[in-house]
Amino acid sequence: QVQLVESGGGLVQPGGSLRLSCAASTSILSINDMGWYRAAPGNKRELVASSIDDGSTNYADSVKGRFAISRDNAMNTVYLQMNSLKPEDTAVYYCYARGYYSAYDMSFWEYWGQGTQVTVSS
Repeated sequence: QVQLVESGGGLVQPGGSLRLSCAASTSILSINDMGWYRAAPGNKRELVASSIDDGSTNYADSVKGRFAISRDNAMNTVYLQMNSLKPEDTAVYYCYARGYYSAYDMSFWEYWGQGTQVTVSS
């Protein structure tokens, strides 16, 4: 099993910044990808950013140019630097860790953090 602990959420004014952190721990599983989803009230969970173990990153169009995802050298901690925050960024943010069983069929396991609230309001 993989455990993920998130931190860094809070209340910020529009235009402000926050940095989210998520540390994953696993004893027997290898982590390939880590990233962030978010869920606003009444909305479906959407992918915000992902960090792939080949070094590539992906961002939702709505956050591109404002958010930056990064990982530590051990590749088991993921960060989300959130700049120029907008009220529509308000959501619960969930980090995830993913490991692939097979590159051939792309099967994978996935675990999620507990969520951290980000509120952007004046």
